[in-house]
Amino acid sequence: MAATTHTVTNQAPPLVEYDVFTADRALSEGVERHIAPELAEEVREELAGLGRTAGSFQAQEWGVQANENPPKLRTHDRYGHRIDEVEFHPAWHRLLGKAVAAGLTDAWGRPGGHVRRAAGFLVWTQTEAGHGCPLSMTHAAVPALRTDPALAAEWEPRLTSHVYEEGLTTPSLKAGALFGMGMTEKQGGSDVRANTTHAEPLAGEGEYLLTGHKWFCSAPMSDGFLMLAQAPGGLSCFLVPRVLADGTRNVFRIQRLKDKLGNKSNASSEVEFDGTWARLVGEEGRGVRTIIEMVAATRLDCVVGSAALMRQAVAQATHHAAYRSAFGSKLIDKPLMRNVLADLALESEAATTLAMRLAAAYDSDTEQDRAFLRLAVPAAKYWVTKRCTPVAAEALECLGGNGYVEESGMPRLLRESPLNSIWEGSGNVQALDVLRALQREPQALNAFLTEIGQARGADHRLDGAIKNLLTELADLEGMEGRARRVVERMALVLQGSLLVRWAPPEVADAFCASRLGGDWGSAFGTLPHSLDLGSVVERARAVV
Repeated sequence: MAATTHTVTNQAPPLVEYDVFTADRALSEGVERHIAPELAEEVREELAGLGRTAGSFQAQEWGVQANENPPKLRTHDRYGHRIDEVEFHPAWHRLLGKAVAAGLTDAWGRPGGHVRRAAGFLVWTQTEAGHGCPLSMTHAAVPALRTDPALAAEWEPRLTSHVYEEGLTTPSLKAGALFGMGMTEKQGGSDVRANTTHAEPLAGEGEYLLTGHKWFCSAPMSDGFLMLAQAPGGLSCFLVPRVLADGTRNVFRIQRLKDKLGNKSNASSEVEFDGTWARLVGEEGRGVRTIIEMVAATRLDCVVGSAALMRQAVAQATHHAAYRSAFGSKLIDKPLMRNVLADLALESEAATTLAMRLAAAYDSDTEQDRAFLRLAVPAAKYWVTKRCTPVAAEALECLGGNGYVEESGMPRLLRESPLNSIWEGSGNVQALDVLRALQREPQALNAFLTEIGQARGADHRLDGAIKNLLTELADLEGMEGRARRVVERMALVLQGSLLVRWAPPEVADAFCASRLGGDWGSAFGTLPHSLDLGSVVERARAVV
C-alpha cells in the first residue's frame, strides 16, 4: 500500500456551527444583568437564535462572499440615463435581511430595546462588519428625525421595520427603509462648520435645494440621508431622499466609490448635489445640535462594533490554541501563550462590559444616565476603538502563519479594526469632546464619578487609579495637550469599576493588576504570572 504524502494533522477545525451569543459569557451575563427579569427569557431566546445563525457555516460564507465581491457603481443605464446605483452581491442583501429581521435597526421605544439591539449587533456583526454601517445609521437617524414630528411619523415606521426591501422606489411604497448620513466635505473633515454645501429655500415650507458635495457618504444605496448644509440661517440639517414622493429620482450623483483598506463589502462614496431636493430637519442654524443625537448613537455602535471584532478575534485565537499542539502539548496549556490569550480576553471582556453598560444607560433614560452618557460615550469610543487594532493583530499572531492567510478570516478582522476609531470623529475629536464636557457640563462629571464610585473600596488598585484620575482632572493647566491621557485614564477606571462590580474575581483581579496597578508590560502577554490566567482564558473560549 502506497504511503500517503499529505495527511493533514494538528490543524484546528473551523470555528463554526456554534451559538455566538451563548458562547460569549461576558455578553450573555451582561444582557442578563441589564434586561428586565420579565423580558429575560424572551431576549435570551431571541439572541441565542441570532447567535446560532451567526455561527452557522452559511452566515460565515455570506461574510466571505460579501467581501470577495465588493459593490460596484453604475452611474448610467444602457441608454445613457443617469441612475447612480450601487450593485451588491446577493450575500450582502442576505446579511442585511437577517439583521433587519432581527431588529438591529429597532431599539427606540422597544422594552429593553438598546440592550437587546446592542447585544444583537455585537453578535451578528461578527459574521461580517461592513453591513453594520447602514444598520447603525438607520437606527441612529431616529432621534434626529424626532425633532420634527411630521418627518418622524413618516419615516420612523420604515426605519424601525423588521422588513428589508432592497432597491430604490417611492418611499411610501416600501415596508422598510435604510438611512445614511453625510457630514464630511473635502475642505472640512471633522470641522463640519467649514462645510460649503449650500441650501436654497423653496416656496414650500421646509423645502430646500442643495448644491455641493460630500467627501464621504457611506451606504449610498440607502433610501434617505441626513445631511449638513449651509442655509441662510447657518449650518442646518436636511433629509435628502433618493426617490421623491412622485417616484422620480432625486439628484444624487455618486462620483466614485472609495477604495478602502478594509470594510470592502460596504460602499463608501463621494456624492454631488446640484439642485437636490431636501427637507429641513430641526431649525435653521442648529444643524449640529439636530444631528448630534444621531452621532452619539453611531458612536456607541463604534464601541459595540469594536467589541464585536475583538470578541471574534479572541474566539478564533483561543479556539486555535485549544486544538493546536507544539513541543509536546496544546498551545493553550503553554504558560506564555496562556498569558497572551488571557491578556486579549481581558481587553475583550472589558470592552463588552462597557458597551452593554452604555446601552443600558440609553434604556434607562434618567437624568443621571443621560449625564453619564455625555462623558462615557466619547471616552469609550476613544479607548475601545483604539484597543481594537492591537487586539486583532495579536490574535492573528496566535494563529501563526495560518492567521496571515486570508482563508483564516483574521486578515479581514485586522483590516476592519482601525475603522471604528476613525468613523464619527477620530481619536482627537473624541478626546476634545470629553474635554469640552468636563469644562462646560459639571453634571456629566458628577454622573461619571458616581458611576465609578460604586466600586470604591473593593480593590485598592482601582481606588488608587480613581484618586490619580481626580488629581489629573483637577489640574486644568494644559489640559488640551494631555486630553488623550486623561480620556484613556477615564475609560480604564470606568472599565475597572464595572469589572470589579460584575466580572468574576479572576477577571477583575487581572484587569486591575495590569491596567490600573501598573504591573503590565508594553505588549500583550505581560500579565503578572501569579494571576489565575487559566480561568480567564477558559471563560473566553467559544466552546462548540
